[in-house]
Amino acid sequence: MSKLLFAHSYVYRFDDKQWKNKQPYPPYGTIYAAAVMREVGHEVSLFDANLIADTSELAPVLDRVAPEYLVIYDDGFNYLTKMCLTAMRDVAHAFVQMGRERGCTVIVSSSDSTDHYADYLAAGADFVLLGEAELTLKELIENLGAGETRFGHVLGLAFKTPEGEIVRTPGRPVIKELDTLPDPAWDLVDIESYRRIWIRHHGYFSLNIATTRGCPYKCNWCAKPIYGNRYNSRSPERVAAELEMLTKSYGASHLWVCDDIFGLKPGWVQSFRDEVRTRGLRFGYKIQSRVDLLLQEDNIDALAASGLEEVWVGAESGSQKILDAMDKGTQVEEIEQATRLLQRKGIRVAFFLQFGYLGETDEDIRKTLQMVYRLMPDDIGVSVSYPLPGTKFYEKVREQLSNKQNWRDSDDLDMMFAGTYPPAFYKRLHRLVHKGFRKRQALAEVRKLMKGSRAQWRKALSLCYYAPAEWLEERKLRSWARLSEEAR
Repeated sequence: MSKLLFAHSYVYRFDDKQWKNKQPYPPYGTIYAAAVMREVGHEVSLFDANLIADTSELAPVLDRVAPEYLVIYDDGFNYLTKMCLTAMRDVAHAFVQMGRERGCTVIVSSSDSTDHYADYLAAGADFVLLGEAELTLKELIENLGAGETRFGHVLGLAFKTPEGEIVRTPGRPVIKELDTLPDPAWDLVDIESYRRIWIRHHGYFSLNIATTRGCPYKCNWCAKPIYGNRYNSRSPERVAAELEMLTKSYGASHLWVCDDIFGLKPGWVQSFRDEVRTRGLRFGYKIQSRVDLLLQEDNIDALAASGLEEVWVGAESGSQKILDAMDKGTQVEEIEQATRLLQRKGIRVAFFLQFGYLGETDEDIRKTLQMVYRLMPDDIGVSVSYPLPGTKFYEKVREQLSNKQNWRDSDDLDMMFAGTYPPAFYKRLHRLVHKGFRKRQALAEVRKLMKGSRAQWRKALSLCYYAPAEWLEERKLRSWARLSEEAR
């Protein structure tokens, strides 16, 4: 059988915001693919780029392992790889070149390479796997091992013919029965390198797990190049078994469930709760979900009973007009209702917020700020609308895009199309929202001071910074708005 070295192209140190957060997670999708290939008899190893300092660190590993195939297989479950950041594209291209220099057949799979397969082939990749890739990889390696030289029959593949023509084969159907796949190859990961960072900076150890693939909702700015609009689930039993292993064998006390949408299948979270109880598992976890989904059945009660500590919801905007324009399918009232119910259960609520969508006015921005300050979630993540290929939003603004069509890193937040206000306005708005939110958090802590701890005192005293900082950012933002209006 064949020798495969798996790698991926996300490097935390090349993304300043994420490296400062010190919350690294192993490349779950990469070790999933490695497990599939090992199950059919191939020899697999892993070069985990997450914590490296320089791309050159791959070279000695290639020399030592001497693989036939270098498989640059990005973690499609991690939202950071779905952002198609150019800093990580550069990493992938560097890895491709190193593999070619050593005579490897180089195979690439990622959101970015699915969108831009011609660029990756031009950079030297021999094959690009399009979409969900485990079965495509397995079939491709089988054909290569058998001496095949033509690959037009392999679904979900892009490659160059000997004549230099680029061929893209039809897409491969997604895997519906996820329990047929083996568990990810956790043994390939240097778990201790992650544990040290988590314990040092947070005092606990968190690992990642996925229970589903895909998302059936049709928010028109959301790119889904890997798993698409389909939604398939692992069974609660398989998920609980993996969780038990991660908590007992690796000592994780916290899990990030990295599904796009957790627990969409009716009755799934209730069965998961029962399975966790049966096994006597004790852990905390965080998820991403939708406010309308959380309000169905007794989902919030079941989630709380199974250990949920934090949920990130795509609030996006406090303006119903903008939510409708996004095809979000949720109501502002549902955001409020779900937030109140979750917080009553002691579950932290965090909002993803998005500014700059087409047609957004000052009034819409104000409605979003009012919603945030009224509900006071436990955390916020602020972004601007980001057009990615394969979305309706991208098609609407495509002609406005210049040479820069992707963010450099996850804190780039560049407005690459003509919004209501210029890009500098949204940079200021990002700062205003964060400072205004932190100021109000500090005020809330002041009210608790008589009962508070030393940590609460520190947060309360941060009011001395955030109050004047918010006022200053407000003035700068209004100045940008006036200049923009005068220019029009």
